Amino acid sequence: MSPSRAFELDRAHVFHSWSAQRKINPMVVDRAEGSYLWDDEGKRYLDFTSQLVFTNIGHQHPKVVKAIQDQAAKLCTIAPAHANAERSEAARLIAEIAPGDMNHTFFTNAGAEAIEHAIRMARLHTGRIKVLTRYRSYHGGTQTALNATGDPRRFASDYGNAGIVHFRGPFLYRSQFHATTEQEECERALAHLRSTVELEGPSTIAAILLETIPGTAGIMPPPPGYLQGVRDLCDEFGIVYIADEVMAGFGRTGNWLALDDHGVEPDLITFAKGITSGYIPLGGVIVGPKVFESFAEKPYPGGLTYSGHPLACATAVATINAMREEGMVQNARRLGDDIIRPALQKMAGDHACLGDVRGVGAFWALELVRDKETREPLAPYGGSSPAMDAVVAECKKNGLLPFVNYNRIHVVPALNIPDDQLREGLTILDAALEVGDAQAQG
Repeated sequence: MSPSRAFELDRAHVFHSWSAQRKINPMVVDRAEGSYLWDDEGKRYLDFTSQLVFTNIGHQHPKVVKAIQDQAAKLCTIAPAHANAERSEAARLIAEIAPGDMNHTFFTNAGAEAIEHAIRMARLHTGRIKVLTRYRSYHGGTQTALNATGDPRRFASDYGNAGIVHFRGPFLYRSQFHATTEQEECERALAHLRSTVELEGPSTIAAILLETIPGTAGIMPPPPGYLQGVRDLCDEFGIVYIADEVMAGFGRTGNWLALDDHGVEPDLITFAKGITSGYIPLGGVIVGPKVFESFAEKPYPGGLTYSGHPLACATAVATINAMREEGMVQNARRLGDDIIRPALQKMAGDHACLGDVRGVGAFWALELVRDKETREPLAPYGGSSPAMDAVVAECKKNGLLPFVNYNRIHVVPALNIPDDQLREGLTILDAALEVGDAQAQG
């Protein structure tokens, strides 16, 4: 099929997510390899998005492509009631990565389903209904996951009856707690969360659900001690702690899990995206021993037709093994420490439109502003602006595909991107920010 025919059929028959259907002009991607992709006109783009932050090992990794081909020739699919070697090995590898005694995995097809089932498990385990989640978060596009989300994408589908209560999490750059240091932000955010728990009634709360590092909502690493404080609150009131690692997990932060930097063990961990680098969809819930015991002698009332799909699990095994063999997790940490952080910090000093940079590993956000003093964003919360559109257009014109959300550009390349390609992308981004400077003051 020609690229022009692909575009024609897309516009005639495909209903796109999060879009006004007659207002979009999707790029036709012809092929991809490593950290590059090519459009239908043969133009090459350096992929600084990892798509939706999931191609952690880059595009078309030969070891994983070969594993998919081999598995397809052996066993494409089987019902989830049967054991199969691929699912068993994937579960073993995940148990090695998980903290403490979290030894069991319930497999789903994606991150949103993982959130749905983690919430269901927490409610059944505790006999309670309410789930607390933070504003500035994203947990998925299915109904409960979307209601749990704390950004504007939930507004149109939030009827207020899903048992979800939102609270404010720590975010020093735009602190809601009048904090001036990370320690103050941590202490005041935990005090706010405790107050929310007490005012909602601890006996009504099944779970606190948190992205370890919020992803599309802004890549906001929690201050030291915050996650331990959440763990302590959950222990005090018998609340299940659910860690959402769908975007931040599987190497993105320079650790297998973003939790690894914080020394806490949740009760449930959700994952997806990077576990297969998106080559075949897969997600899941890592189940801790307390919740596991609730379903050791009575059935868990939930399942999916494709839970633990052998083609997806074989992809997960190959992805994890490739990441280990090639040191990708450690490399993500090195890329962040040695290349990304210094480059972004220099940009922050050079550009009037760059208010804040933050992140870890290969997981960074640039906050674009009109005024560094007032911190007025270059685009409104929940929307875009001509100024942001111009910065993005300049990136694309020069062969960089950026990840953009509201007034932010996220630097989220593959964990194995070569150093010279990473520097090339950062140079293009640096130049594009000059377009934003023209709209900024100071």
